[in-house]
Amino acid sequence: MTARNSHGSPFAPHTTEETTAMLEAVGAESVEELFDIPESVRFDGEFGIDSTGERELRAEMRTLLGRNDDLTEFLGRGHYDHYVPSLVDHLADRSEFLTSYTQYQPEITQGFLQVLFEYQSMLVELTGLEIANCSMYDAATALGEAAALADRVRGTSGSQVLVPELMREERRSVLENYTEGAGLTVETYPHDDANADVEALSEVAGEETVMVYAESPTVRGTIEERLEEVADLAHAHDALFVLGSDPVALSVLEKPATIGADVVIGDAATLGLGTSYGMGLGLFATREEFVRQVPGRLVGASTDAAGERTYTLTLQTREQHIRRERATSNICTNQAWVALRTAIHAASLGPSGLVELARECLEAPVDLARRLDDIVGVKAPVHDRHHFREFVVRTDQPAQAVRETLEEYGFAVHAIDEHLIQVCVTETNREKTDALVTAFREAAR
Repeated sequence: MTARNSHGSPFAPHTTEETTAMLEAVGAESVEELFDIPESVRFDGEFGIDSTGERELRAEMRTLLGRNDDLTEFLGRGHYDHYVPSLVDHLADRSEFLTSYTQYQPEITQGFLQVLFEYQSMLVELTGLEIANCSMYDAATALGEAAALADRVRGTSGSQVLVPELMREERRSVLENYTEGAGLTVETYPHDDANADVEALSEVAGEETVMVYAESPTVRGTIEERLEEVADLAHAHDALFVLGSDPVALSVLEKPATIGADVVIGDAATLGLGTSYGMGLGLFATREEFVRQVPGRLVGASTDAAGERTYTLTLQTREQHIRRERATSNICTNQAWVALRTAIHAASLGPSGLVELARECLEAPVDLARRLDDIVGVKAPVHDRHHFREFVVRTDQPAQAVRETLEEYGFAVHAIDEHLIQVCVTETNREKTDALVTAFREAAR
């Protein structure tokens, strides 16, 4: 039996002598010296939480949660609310799914592996690309991994990663964290009425360009109209073209593979999860020639000794636990349970149901924008483009004041500039658009 260390922890099985030897080797006098934890957040041995009964705790939580504002959200910009059928919860909450961390043991996780295989297959069908992994953390990390992949596979030297100037700051921040270690530089190209300015892009792209990234729908909800030209421009400089999208939009937009996309990233949790205020599911699909460069894991189908169809993790390109020198990613876990929910939701909708949902995301913004545009002091939409889920509104009144007034009426929207409001409408809030229009009329005065 291994002796406990000097701190009495059963999880760090070192004797006092072993700990002392290691501290001497690194030149430290104590274990505490190895950690730089501010005093204000150090654990002092007490949680400061009084014990209480279940009934009292429930009452306290009801009071606490009751302080939240009860707002109808017309928020978007990366987080989208779609109705998630109860079927998703009932199936995903089964114990064999909830308790499965990573499906390393295929003999006991066939059900989960099959769902992940189906998830990959759905993404392959939606994107037209041959390879899709079985999930990543979120769209931002998927984009970072796409840049790292582009840097590894590009035929010539270069360090420039080009992204749209209209891009979520959080997503760009994660991308910059990824690219800094790889010696890449993130630069922007301009927009023309919220779509890529292809002529301006052609001036900033060159032999140093490693990757060109575009989004459709964009962060402002517009649908890009010249993606094939963007792809051709990237390929002319031996750069990879990466497209950001989501499964609902992909069901009606042209398949990325047909317009030259090398990698498709995005948030697949638009199905199966709803708005989770930061949590997502990273979509990552690419061409078969890059299969050894795909981050995360791939589930494959095979046959067992009895000739029955089986599923297993056929490729894990994060190989730190096998051959570290061949690892292509530091992603060490995934969002398998969320991917499972996405697969269940997509399967429950079926191809026709998914297309019907997407069509509503095309029609609802047109209807709401038309009604808002009839209000004096309001122009909607600002951009003369096709929109998906969301659009930008210009108000004569300051946007922040309009946002605050709408909040008083029970609605939440984004104020994105001094006179610009962004509104997102899906099937979950469309029934409240009459009341939103009435509130907007008051706020625009």
